[in-house]
Amino acid sequence: MPNMSLTRNEMPVQEPDVRNKNFKEVALGYTEEQAIDEAQRCLGCKNKPCSTGCPVQIDIPAFISEVAKGDFAAAYKIITQSSSLPAVCGRVCPQETQCESKCVRGKKGEPVAIGRLERFVADWHNAQPDAAVEKPVSNGHKAAVIGSGPSGLACAGDLAKKGYDVTVFEALHVAGGVLSYGIPEFRLPKSIVQKEIEGLKALGVKVETNTVVGRTMSIDELMQEEGFETVFIGSGAGLPRFMNIKGENLNGVYSANEFLTRINLMKAYRDGSSTPIKAGTKAVIVGGGNVAMDAARCAKRLGADVTIVYRRTENELPARAEEVEHAKEEGIVFKFLTNPTEIKPTENGWVSSVVCQEMELSEPDASGRAKPVPKEGAFIEIEADCVIMSIGTSPNPLIKSTTEGLDTQKWGGIIADDNGLTSKEGVYAGGDAVTGAATVILAMGAGKKAAAAMDEYMQNK
Repeated sequence: MPNMSLTRNEMPVQEPDVRNKNFKEVALGYTEEQAIDEAQRCLGCKNKPCSTGCPVQIDIPAFISEVAKGDFAAAYKIITQSSSLPAVCGRVCPQETQCESKCVRGKKGEPVAIGRLERFVADWHNAQPDAAVEKPVSNGHKAAVIGSGPSGLACAGDLAKKGYDVTVFEALHVAGGVLSYGIPEFRLPKSIVQKEIEGLKALGVKVETNTVVGRTMSIDELMQEEGFETVFIGSGAGLPRFMNIKGENLNGVYSANEFLTRINLMKAYRDGSSTPIKAGTKAVIVGGGNVAMDAARCAKRLGADVTIVYRRTENELPARAEEVEHAKEEGIVFKFLTNPTEIKPTENGWVSSVVCQEMELSEPDASGRAKPVPKEGAFIEIEADCVIMSIGTSPNPLIKSTTEGLDTQKWGGIIADDNGLTSKEGVYAGGDAVTGAATVILAMGAGKKAAAAMDEYMQNK
């Protein structure tokens, strides 16, 4: 009999006043008993509406059915037929707006906790003694992947499973892309990212770090001199944007990209770090997305009193509801309908405060989204000694400027069709390098589509 409880099993977590002082993972994961109980809430719908909401098309009812029976190995096998990074996706994928939003159980109660179950299965698998991985038979063809973020890893994994000799080129000294430098340890432990990458290496994927394509070598050189027959560009969108307001060049002003990279990749939060970073005593974070939540929660853990300013209301926050809830629980203050206009300095050139204009929402435009407009004469000043800008990123122009025949958008994104094909023969692209900053799972979906298209291209060739 199905478990007809209207509520899902709660995820065990660290207490807010404990976790906001450490970088250990907040969510602790289901026990076997909790996972089986939650899986038994699934009705096993034959038309699988949940799977239609999954960008990588995992057979969700099938894997949950195996969890309900306690066969976690079988569940893992089903998930990894579609996903190369289940332990990552189970933690950072916005299931509430994707697979779980389609769950029938959500019509009269809470949807099945699909993401939590995916995480449980992946963690269970990773806790088992390493089993020998059967390396696919080589098909004799070489493929290059630029960038080791979610789109690049998904593409590399799918191509490796088809027998391609795949090499991933990563600019940084550690593989993982945004999974390594962008998402904090308390949301996504780096040991888990590296475990997933080791799984891809076992399939035969090679990873070359400290290799900046466009400087070390060009895409044309990869294809013409190194023998790569097809290339996927998954270089992400790591170029930070700023507001261009007075005071943005003061000491104590960071982009969220720099702030998080130094914390996540260089471990700047550790005592004795060679690259320490200051969050000050009062930090202001500008923005309302997941990256803003990550920056705010990191600053809190570094000892600052943290305020997030966002020019729209809470209803328009693009961040995941869970991340917003966790931030509030940890003592982070939100100021909505508030937009910075100036950052004031101290006498020695550091940040002293942020001047903000109060905003109000206009009537919704043709897109259905209300636009924030200034409230005339209404200003507030927030004391701060650290300001972190988290208002978006764009693709680095390096690859565009060094690759002949590669068409791009005005804002820098690479132009590619639904299958990732660019204007350059044999070259595909996906993820944030094409769309601008988006989610991990959407980037993975793009990488999988491109891998299928690259394989078809090579077969036809």
